[in-house]
Amino acid sequence: MANETLEAFKQRMALTLTQDIQWGDMDAFRHVNNTIYFRYFENIRIRYFDHTGVNELMKQSQIGPILGSTDCRFMAPLTYPDTITIGTCITDRGDKRFTMSYEIFSHQQQKIVASGSGVIVYYDYNNNTSCQIPQQIIEAIDK
Repeated sequence: MANETLEAFKQRMALTLTQDIQWGDMDAFRHVNNTIYFRYFENIRIRYFDHTGVNELMKQSQIGPILGSTDCRFMAPLTYPDTITIGTCITDRGDKRFTMSYEIFSHQQQKIVASGSGVIVYYDYNNNTSCQIPQQIIEAIDK
């Protein structure tokens, strides 16, 4: 969103994570490499899975998430040094999958510099097949 403050950004998201850009995140073109954005999305995705009990249930039952697809839209380059806040929220949910929306807010630039999404499919790792999202996870997502 144009001219959005960091606080407004955090209010829109179900969960946020703030971290510093690392020197090693940059490439020969002197900006954060495009592949690193997917690592940033992964960081908030795993934090969200911890927050909602997905990872704990996965340990107990071997039923959990698998990334079905992901994308990223780059709006402005990131460079070192900077601090970013990564946010996520669930934008769609079906019986066996949900979609996570991601956004990255640059503290230096005071704006969203990238957005993306990931389709998370629920998977039974014991039987190697997709499965229904467990009720306790649905309840945690819908909070």
